[in-house]
Amino acid sequence: QVQIVESGGGLVQPGGSLRLSCAASGSIFSMYNLAWYRQAPGKQREFIADINAGGTPSYADSVKGRFTITRDNTKNTVYLQMVNLKPEDTAVYYCNAEIPHSGTWAAYWGQGTQVTVSS
Repeated sequence: QVQIVESGGGLVQPGGSLRLSCAASGSIFSMYNLAWYRQAPGKQREFIADINAGGTPSYADSVKGRFTITRDNTKNTVYLQMVNLKPEDTAVYYCNAEIPHSGTWAAYWGQGTQVTVSS
């Protein structure tokens, strides 16, 4: 069983910045595909960004140019740096890990971390 733990959420003013962290257990972290999603009240969970095992990132249009996803395989951690935050970024942010397992992929989720953007 892989454990996923997010941290770094909080309250920030519009235009501010936050960095989220996601630590994942396991000895083959470097092979994981990692992603961030978010879910605002009353809305479906949406994709924000991902980074594959090779380190290639991709982003949703809504955050492109403001959010940056990186990974540190030595720390089993993926980060989401968020700048120029807007009230519409308010949501619970979830980390997702897709892990190779027996010829397929297994998906794991963290419990989420709340990000609130408000003045």
